[in-house]
Amino acid sequence: MLSVVIPSRSQQYLQKTIDDLLAKAEGEIEIIVTLDGYWPDPLIKDDPRVVIIHQGMQHDNKGMRAGINTAIDVARGEYVMKIDEHCMLDQGFDVKLIADHQDDWVVIPRRYRLEPETWEIIEDGRPPIDYMYLTNPFVRPEDVLYGLHGAIWRERHHENSAIEIDDTMSWQGSCSFFKKSYWEKLFPEGLDDANYGTFTQEAQEIGNKVWLSGGRLVVNKRTWYAHYHKGKRGKGLGFSNAQYRAHQAMTEKGRIYCIDYWLNNRWEKRIHDFEWLLEKFWPVPTWPDDWREQFKSYQEQASNNMKEYRERNADN
Repeated sequence: MLSVVIPSRSQQYLQKTIDDLLAKAEGEIEIIVTLDGYWPDPLIKDDPRVVIIHQGMQHDNKGMRAGINTAIDVARGEYVMKIDEHCMLDQGFDVKLIADHQDDWVVIPRRYRLEPETWEIIEDGRPPIDYMYLTNPFVRPEDVLYGLHGAIWRERHHENSAIEIDDTMSWQGSCSFFKKSYWEKLFPEGLDDANYGTFTQEAQEIGNKVWLSGGRLVVNKRTWYAHYHKGKRGKGLGFSNAQYRAHQAMTEKGRIYCIDYWLNNRWEKRIHDFEWLLEKFWPVPTWPDDWREQFKSYQEQASNNMKEYRERNADN
C-alpha cells in the first residue's frame, strides 16, 4: 500500500488534489490529510480511503512539520508519498514510483507547473524541473534571506536529459516518495521543528540526511506531478499579525540553523561530510572554484551567525 500524506493549511485546491490522487492511483492507496488550524467548508468528501487528522484551530495550530510527522506515524503503507495540497499527478504514478524504487532512496517525480483553475500543466516553453542544487549561503552576504536553499539547475537538466532516473543534489519539497521503514531510520523522532521551526528548510533537512547517511536523492523522470506555485499570490496561511511575526522569526531561525548545522557537519550519524556532497556534484552553481580554500571561513561565518542569533534571542 501507498500512504499519501498531505499537510494542509488551506482548502482551496485540497479536494481537487485528493480527487486526482484517487483517480490516478492504480494500486492500493490511502490518503492522510492533516488539517492544520482549520476545518474546510465544505468538508472533504467522505471516502474510506481518506483519513482526516485535525490539529488545532487558527491560533493554536501545530504547523507543517508536526502534520507530516503525525500522518507518517499513523500511515499503514509500506510506501509513503508526501505531497502538497495543490498538485496534479500522472496516471499510475504510484505503480511507476514503486517499480523503480530502492530501499535507501528518496524519490522526486519530475515536476511541472500547474494551472490550478483549469487543472492543466502550464505550457509556457519552460522545461520541467528535474534537478536542483544547494545555493552557497554566503554568495550574497548582504541578503538576509539568502541561505542553503534549493535552486533550479537548468544546465543539469539539459546535460542529463537522457537519464531517466538520476541523482539530484536537492529538491523543492512539494513531493517526495520513500519507504516508511527508511523514514523511521532517518527520522526516528520525526522532522525537527524545535530547530527549523514548523515550515522552513524541509527539503534540506530531508535531502541532506539522505545524502550524508549514504542514501540517494533521485529524480524519476518516468512519472511526474504538477505543482501550483503561489509566489506573490500568497500562501493562504490565514495568520494573525502575531502569528505572522512568529512565523517570520521561526523562518529566520531555521535558515540560520540549517546553514550552521550542515556546513559544520553537526549531524553525528552522518557517514559523509558536507564537503563530500559538493565534490559529488561539482561544479555547483554559486560555489566558487576555490570553495575548498574558502570553506573554513564559511564554517566560521555560519557558526558566528548562529551564535549571534542565539544571543539576540536569549530572552525569547
